[in-house]
Amino acid sequence: MSTYEISNKYSKKVAYFSMEFAIAQCLKTYSGGLGYLAGSHMRSAFDLKQNMIGIGILWKYGYYDQVRRADNGMDVLFQEKHYSFFEDTGIMVPVYINKHQVYVKAYYLPPDVFGTCPMYFLSTDIPENDFLARTITHKLYDSDSAAKIAQCIVLGMGGIKVIESVAPDTELFHMNEAHALPLAFHLYEKYRNVEEVKKRLVFTTHTPEKAGNEEHSFSLLEKMSFFGNLSFDEARQVSKEFGSDFSHSLVALRLSGVANAVSKLHGQVSREMWKGHPDICEIKSITNAQNLRFWADHDLRHALDSGHDVLLRDRKKHLKKRLIEQVANQTGKLFDEDAIIVVWARRFAEYKRASLLMHDIARFNHLISQQNPKLQVIWAGKPYPNDYGAISVFNHLVEITRNMPNVAVLTPYELELSRLLKTGADVWLNTPRRPREASGTSGMTAAMNGAINLSIQDGWVCEFAQHGHNAFVLPIIDHQQPIEYQDEQDCRNLLDMMEKEMLPMYYNKPEQWFLMMKTTMKEVVPAFDSDRMADEYYQLYNGKLK
Repeated sequence: MSTYEISNKYSKKVAYFSMEFAIAQCLKTYSGGLGYLAGSHMRSAFDLKQNMIGIGILWKYGYYDQVRRADNGMDVLFQEKHYSFFEDTGIMVPVYINKHQVYVKAYYLPPDVFGTCPMYFLSTDIPENDFLARTITHKLYDSDSAAKIAQCIVLGMGGIKVIESVAPDTELFHMNEAHALPLAFHLYEKYRNVEEVKKRLVFTTHTPEKAGNEEHSFSLLEKMSFFGNLSFDEARQVSKEFGSDFSHSLVALRLSGVANAVSKLHGQVSREMWKGHPDICEIKSITNAQNLRFWADHDLRHALDSGHDVLLRDRKKHLKKRLIEQVANQTGKLFDEDAIIVVWARRFAEYKRASLLMHDIARFNHLISQQNPKLQVIWAGKPYPNDYGAISVFNHLVEITRNMPNVAVLTPYELELSRLLKTGADVWLNTPRRPREASGTSGMTAAMNGAINLSIQDGWVCEFAQHGHNAFVLPIIDHQQPIEYQDEQDCRNLLDMMEKEMLPMYYNKPEQWFLMMKTTMKEVVPAFDSDRMADEYYQLYNGKLK
């Protein structure tokens, strides 16, 4: 059903499975970085005319809508989504969940709607299913274990059956994270040979520590029909999981022909993490990237490429004003367009340390209260809807900054706000605990739009950032020390760098700042444009990536 001509360079037919895709602001099928990455991959597949099909789920309530309570704290809203741009394929395939038959319906997203390769989105919310089955595709990353397992079955088993219907000549199945793992057991049922499964399966892992890789009780998975028609003993033999728990990532590594981590550092961490386990495939590295066509402001890039410095300055200032208007609209605070704006915006997870800048609150308060040099800070991000610790951090930031005229906390952090923040920011702040950020990509799209990264040396940053040349990079500390010590050291280094290097350059050496801004915009492409990434994946598919 592809509506564009396939390039001979990318003729191998591949199906790409992901639990989330960030394709457009109006399509609420994503939560954060994994979806942003998958969305950029689908766009670059379109740009390069790759023979790829995307498989996702049509979430009725999306991830959630991030809204505010009366006191401006964060609240979670689940609201029905309705879309007019999908085509009803008429395809409906059966899967078994908890030994009951459930029907999965496929909706088609044509390439010309959002500029992606052909995509299919799956739903169980149809009249042919009972109420419980219909709820499976309601909420992305349902907090109930059984519901989440059911979602994996829909994506993996339902997805591969749809692919067999629309593209039976598909040669490779790519799992973006291990959510679609049931498809591996479907392939085993078909070929009855693990080596035949490995020939057809590739796996991208995004999580750099064992604790973050999902595990479930083997008996619960068997009860939920995760292994298709395989018997309990067959499933054990195929997966080589003989204990009480089942590691999704580890089994994906055993049943794939090749896997990849999402940055060079993450590759090292992943190989070290899994090296004691026999029968796993090779783990290579393909560093994540984002789609320049979608993310970069066209006028800003044109000014850069044409060498028109006046136009570049004017456009960046215009984009900054648009961000300032959004801050005023949400918070009633009117930022200064001539003062520096630092943005921290990403998924609210504990290891990303949203509040690191405030770890030394007395020093932060002193810095933020000065008028010369003036510092302006914006926070934004979505916690997991049931992560009450992260929501508490978000609300604490709202409360503690309520009376700070040059600090703001914004909602909702989705594609459009993300774009507004990245085009308007002067500095993009990144503060994860090294080496827990597998890749991180928000700083790439910020750099594409002239925001200078101020970052911990983790993930993709290690492959890009050169301190004082195209970024501000914090020194690496001893990560064997207790977390409290790490936070204290990183906060001290961060505030030192702001006070001694970042702010003096911005206010006292504007030409040097402008040069660094241009340098970061130039050097982030093509290495971190997803066209490079999508090309590398085809090298991986063809066995050419070293």
